Amino acid sequence: DADIRERLREFVQDREAFSPNTWRQLLSVMRTCNRWANDNQRTFLPMSSADLRDYLTFLQASGRASSTVNAHAALISMLHRNAGLTPPNSSPLVFRTIKKINRTAVIAGERAGQAVPFRLPDLLALDAQWSGSARLQEVRDLAFLHVAYATLLRISELSRLRVRDVTRAPDGRIILDVAWTKTIVQTGGLIKALSTLPTQRLAEWISASGLAAEPDAFLFSRVHRSNRAQLSSDAPLSTHALEDIFARAWRTSGSSEQFRANNKNRYSGWSGHSARVGAAQDMAGQGYPVAQIMQEGTWKKPET
Repeated sequence: DADIRERLREFVQDREAFSPNTWRQLLSVMRTCNRWANDNQRTFLPMSSADLRDYLTFLQASGRASSTVNAHAALISMLHRNAGLTPPNSSPLVFRTIKKINRTAVIAGERAGQAVPFRLPDLLALDAQWSGSARLQEVRDLAFLHVAYATLLRISELSRLRVRDVTRAPDGRIILDVAWTKTIVQTGGLIKALSTLPTQRLAEWISASGLAAEPDAFLFSRVHRSNRAQLSSDAPLSTHALEDIFARAWRTSGSSEQFRANNKNRYSGWSGHSARVGAAQDMAGQGYPVAQIMQEGTWKKPET
């Protein structure tokens, strides 16, 4: 249909309205759903409510978590809306199917996957081992972990920080100007103030790496095996490289705890969200209200 094609073309043109991760997820869902539709002689777009019910049931039978099934349903709805079509999710048939899938999953003992928390005692233990290190990689990793815990920023948000985003408060503490986050996309951005120890560790990294003279360089850069920083203003550290920082910290900590059995078989050590989870749990343990924890971590939903 020419009208649908035109709406989809406009949708693709405006893809910057969505985060890169959302766009990647949408394309992945489209590929999976279209493959299923072809294999089962169904129509992918527009999709009927009965076909969506069968597709979601197929995902559950294939071992997908209920959260994944819900994500597929939401993204298929998003695609239909932007194509100018009535989303198949609006039918009571699909509503009952999703409710049944969620209820079945809960009764069967499914729990939401949660990153292994990286908490304050973990950070201080690593600080005792890595502070004063002659290895520039450990100086960077320690600064990164301090900033990640202190700000509750996502690793993609940490990777975008540049040297020019660093200023000093009158009392000497470092202030970070965060342009935008996953849930806050506005011109005012977000300001994060570091306490004394994170300020000290970040300042040590900036000094040792030579970043002070490179305002456009990304704050956390690669470290060559020759023990020199590879400063860059073109591309930030990849998600994989930042995940490796948590993996090295986990190995250094010597922790033997295993979380796989009750955690969707996904998390057996610290990962990219661990500092956010640990800091949020520490705040809750100290009696901070949910609203303040949400504000610090830029969460929009209390359920999250």
